[in-house]
Amino acid sequence: MANPTPIIVAIDGGAASGKSSSSKILAERFNLLHVDTGSFYRQITSELLKQEIAPTEQAGLEAALAGLDLSTQLDGRSAQMLINGQAADDEIRSQTVNENVSHYAAIPAVRQTLLSYQRGQIDESQKHDFRGLIMEGRDIGSVIFPKADFRFFLHADPAERAKRRAAEGQTDSIVERDRIDSSRKVSPLTCPDGAIDIDSTHLTLNEVVTKMSDYIATKLSPA
Repeated sequence: MANPTPIIVAIDGGAASGKSSSSKILAERFNLLHVDTGSFYRQITSELLKQEIAPTEQAGLEAALAGLDLSTQLDGRSAQMLINGQAADDEIRSQTVNENVSHYAAIPAVRQTLLSYQRGQIDESQKHDFRGLIMEGRDIGSVIFPKADFRFFLHADPAERAKRRAAEGQTDSIVERDRIDSSRKVSPLTCPDGAIDIDSTHLTLNEVVTKMSDYIATKLSPA
Protein backbone atom coordinates (compact mmCIF):
# COMPACT_ATOMS: atom_id res chain seq x y z
CA MET A 1 0.00 0.00 0.00
CA ALA A 2 1.09 3.60 -0.58
CA ASN A 3 2.34 5.66 2.31
CA PRO A 4 -0.48 7.68 3.98
CA THR A 5 1.96 10.61 3.86
CA PRO A 6 4.11 10.13 0.75
CA ILE A 7 7.83 10.79 1.02
CA ILE A 8 9.31 13.25 -1.48
CA VAL A 9 13.00 13.08 -2.40
CA ALA A 10 14.40 15.85 -4.62
CA ILE A 11 17.69 15.41 -6.47
CA ASP A 12 19.13 18.35 -8.39
CA GLY A 13 22.37 18.73 -10.32
CA GLY A 14 23.92 19.32 -13.70
CA ALA A 15 24.30 16.86 -16.55
CA ALA A 16 26.14 13.62 -15.68
CA SER A 17 26.37 14.47 -11.98
CA GLY A 18 24.86 11.08 -11.10
CA LYS A 19 21.20 12.04 -10.67
CA SER A 20 19.59 9.41 -12.89
CA SER A 21 21.68 6.41 -11.90
CA SER A 22 21.37 7.07 -8.18
CA SER A 23 17.68 8.00 -8.24
CA LYS A 24 16.75 4.80 -10.07
CA ILE A 25 18.54 2.68 -7.49
CA LEU A 26 16.97 4.61 -4.61
CA ALA A 27 13.52 4.30 -6.20
CA GLU A 28 13.94 0.53 -6.22
CA ARG A 29 15.38 0.40 -2.71
CA PHE A 30 12.60 2.45 -1.09
CA ASN A 31 9.69 1.68 -3.47
CA LEU A 32 9.39 5.23 -4.77
CA LEU A 33 8.11 6.45 -8.11
CA HIS A 34 11.10 7.65 -10.16
CA VAL A 35 10.55 10.90 -12.06
CA ASP A 36 13.19 12.20 -14.48
CA THR A 37 12.12 15.78 -15.24
CA GLY A 38 15.06 16.25 -17.59
CA SER A 39 13.37 13.83 -19.99
CA PHE A 40 10.22 15.99 -19.86
CA TYR A 41 12.16 19.03 -21.07
CA ARG A 42 13.83 16.91 -23.72
CA GLN A 43 10.45 15.70 -24.95
CA ILE A 44 9.05 19.21 -25.20
CA THR A 45 12.25 20.37 -26.94
CA SER A 46 11.94 17.53 -29.45
CA GLU A 47 8.28 18.38 -30.06
CA LEU A 48 8.94 22.09 -30.60
CA LEU A 49 11.82 21.31 -32.94
CA LYS A 50 9.55 19.03 -34.97
CA GLN A 51 7.08 21.91 -35.21
CA GLU A 52 9.99 24.16 -36.29
CA ILE A 53 9.31 26.68 -33.54
CA ALA A 54 12.42 28.56 -32.42
CA PRO A 55 12.94 29.58 -28.79
CA THR A 56 12.54 33.24 -29.84
CA GLU A 57 9.08 32.76 -31.40
CA GLN A 58 6.99 33.70 -28.37
CA ALA A 59 3.56 33.64 -30.00
CA GLY A 60 4.23 30.36 -31.76
CA LEU A 61 5.66 28.84 -28.58
CA GLU A 62 2.66 29.80 -26.47
CA ALA A 63 0.23 28.43 -29.06
CA ALA A 64 2.17 25.18 -29.38
CA LEU A 65 2.46 24.71 -25.62
CA ALA A 66 -1.25 25.34 -25.15
CA GLY A 67 -1.93 22.51 -27.59
CA LEU A 68 0.05 19.90 -25.66
CA ASP A 69 -1.93 17.34 -23.70
CA LEU A 70 0.38 15.91 -21.03
CA SER A 71 -0.37 12.60 -19.32
CA THR A 72 1.60 9.85 -17.57
CA GLN A 73 2.19 6.14 -17.98
CA LEU A 74 4.52 3.90 -16.02
CA ASP A 75 7.63 2.28 -17.44
CA GLY A 76 8.52 -0.10 -14.62
CA ARG A 77 8.69 2.19 -11.62
CA SER A 78 9.50 5.31 -13.69
CA ALA A 79 6.98 7.92 -14.75
CA GLN A 80 6.91 8.41 -18.51
CA MET A 81 5.35 11.57 -19.91
CA LEU A 82 3.05 11.30 -22.90
CA ILE A 83 2.58 14.27 -25.22
CA ASN A 84 -0.78 14.02 -26.95
CA GLY A 85 -0.79 10.32 -26.09
CA GLN A 86 2.69 9.64 -27.51
CA ALA A 87 5.66 8.44 -25.46
CA ALA A 88 9.20 9.70 -26.02
CA ASP A 89 11.43 8.05 -28.58
CA ASP A 90 15.22 7.90 -28.99
CA GLU A 91 15.19 11.36 -30.55
CA ILE A 92 15.15 13.01 -27.11
CA ARG A 93 18.75 11.80 -26.58
CA SER A 94 19.96 13.02 -29.97
CA GLN A 95 22.73 15.55 -30.48
CA THR A 96 20.20 18.08 -31.77
CA VAL A 97 18.11 17.88 -28.61
CA ASN A 98 21.27 17.96 -26.46
CA GLU A 99 22.27 21.23 -28.12
CA ASN A 100 18.83 22.84 -27.78
CA VAL A 101 17.24 21.60 -24.55
CA SER A 102 18.81 24.22 -22.27
CA HIS A 103 17.61 27.03 -24.56
CA TYR A 104 14.00 25.81 -24.49
CA ALA A 105 14.20 24.99 -20.78
CA ALA A 106 15.12 28.62 -20.09
CA ILE A 107 11.80 29.86 -21.50
CA PRO A 108 9.36 30.79 -18.70
CA ALA A 109 6.34 29.52 -20.65
CA VAL A 110 7.95 26.09 -21.06
CA ARG A 111 8.74 25.85 -17.36
CA GLN A 112 5.23 27.01 -16.44
CA THR A 113 3.72 24.38 -18.72
CA LEU A 114 5.54 21.65 -16.81
CA LEU A 115 5.19 23.07 -13.29
CA SER A 116 1.79 21.65 -12.28
CA TYR A 117 2.41 18.47 -14.29
CA GLN A 118 5.57 17.76 -12.30
CA ARG A 119 3.91 18.48 -8.98
CA GLY A 120 1.08 16.18 -10.01
CA GLN A 121 3.46 13.22 -10.04
CA ILE A 122 2.93 12.87 -6.29
CA ASP A 123 -0.67 11.89 -7.10
CA GLU A 124 0.62 9.39 -9.65
CA SER A 125 2.81 7.83 -6.97
CA GLN A 126 -0.20 7.37 -4.72
CA LYS A 127 -2.37 6.04 -7.51
CA HIS A 128 0.13 3.26 -8.17
CA ASP A 129 0.79 2.42 -4.50
CA PHE A 130 4.31 3.78 -4.22
CA ARG A 131 5.55 5.10 -0.89
CA GLY A 132 6.24 8.48 -2.46
CA LEU A 133 8.47 9.73 -5.25
CA ILE A 134 12.05 10.57 -6.07
CA MET A 135 12.30 13.38 -8.60
CA GLU A 136 15.46 14.45 -10.38
CA GLY A 137 16.09 17.68 -12.24
CA ARG A 138 17.54 21.15 -11.90
CA ASP A 139 14.94 23.02 -9.84
CA ILE A 140 13.19 20.29 -7.84
CA GLY A 141 14.38 21.25 -4.38
CA SER A 142 14.21 24.98 -5.11
CA VAL A 143 10.93 25.35 -7.06
CA ILE A 144 8.93 22.16 -7.62
CA PHE A 145 9.14 20.70 -4.11
CA PRO A 146 10.96 23.22 -1.88
CA LYS A 147 9.55 21.44 1.19
CA ALA A 148 10.55 17.93 0.08
CA ASP A 149 11.47 15.53 2.86
CA PHE A 150 14.99 15.27 1.45
CA ARG A 151 16.70 17.63 -0.96
CA PHE A 152 20.02 16.61 -2.49
CA PHE A 153 22.30 18.53 -4.83
CA LEU A 154 24.84 16.47 -6.80
CA HIS A 155 27.79 18.04 -8.54
CA ALA A 156 31.08 16.91 -10.05
CA ASP A 157 34.02 18.35 -11.91
CA PRO A 158 33.05 19.20 -15.55
CA ALA A 159 35.89 17.06 -16.95
CA GLU A 160 34.67 14.05 -14.97
CA ARG A 161 31.10 14.60 -16.12
CA ALA A 162 32.21 14.88 -19.75
CA LYS A 163 34.06 11.58 -19.32
CA ARG A 164 30.89 9.96 -17.97
CA ARG A 165 28.89 11.22 -20.94
CA ALA A 166 31.49 9.88 -23.36
CA ALA A 167 31.35 6.48 -21.65
CA GLU A 168 27.59 6.50 -22.35
CA GLY A 169 28.28 7.18 -26.02
CA GLN A 170 26.95 10.74 -25.78
CA THR A 171 28.52 14.09 -26.51
CA ASP A 172 27.30 16.92 -24.35
CA SER A 173 28.55 20.49 -23.96
CA ILE A 174 28.64 20.20 -20.17
CA VAL A 175 30.13 23.63 -19.43
CA GLU A 176 27.82 25.44 -21.86
CA ARG A 177 24.71 23.69 -20.54
CA ASP A 178 25.76 24.53 -16.99
CA ARG A 179 26.20 28.17 -17.97
CA ILE A 180 22.76 28.42 -19.57
CA ASP A 181 20.99 26.45 -16.82
CA SER A 182 22.67 28.41 -14.02
CA SER A 183 22.14 31.87 -15.53
CA ARG A 184 18.54 31.65 -16.71
CA LYS A 185 16.17 34.11 -15.02
CA VAL A 186 13.51 31.53 -14.12
CA SER A 187 14.34 28.52 -11.92
CA PRO A 188 18.12 28.54 -12.40
CA LEU A 189 20.22 25.51 -11.56
CA THR A 190 21.48 26.15 -8.05
CA CYS A 191 22.01 24.31 -4.80
CA PRO A 192 18.88 25.11 -2.75
CA ASP A 193 19.37 26.58 0.71
CA GLY A 194 19.51 23.75 3.21
CA ALA A 195 19.95 21.01 0.60
CA ILE A 196 22.44 18.18 1.17
CA ASP A 197 25.38 18.94 -1.15
CA ILE A 198 27.28 15.91 -2.49
CA ASP A 199 30.40 16.14 -4.67
CA SER A 200 30.41 12.94 -6.72
CA THR A 201 33.65 13.61 -8.62
CA HIS A 202 35.68 10.99 -6.77
CA LEU A 203 32.84 8.81 -5.50
CA THR A 204 31.58 5.57 -6.97
CA LEU A 205 27.88 5.27 -7.76
CA ASN A 206 27.49 2.94 -4.79
CA GLU A 207 29.10 5.51 -2.48
CA VAL A 208 26.76 8.25 -3.70
CA VAL A 209 23.73 6.00 -3.26
CA THR A 210 24.85 4.96 0.22
CA LYS A 211 25.21 8.59 1.33
CA MET A 212 21.68 9.47 0.18
CA SER A 213 20.21 6.19 1.37
CA ASP A 214 21.48 6.80 4.90
CA TYR A 215 19.57 10.08 5.04
CA ILE A 216 16.36 8.67 3.53
CA ALA A 217 16.43 5.69 5.91
CA THR A 218 15.97 8.07 8.85
CA LYS A 219 12.37 8.52 7.70
CA LEU A 220 11.67 5.52 5.49
CA SER A 221 12.96 2.00 5.90
CA PRO A 222 14.08 0.16 2.75
CA ALA A 223 11.20 -1.64 1.06
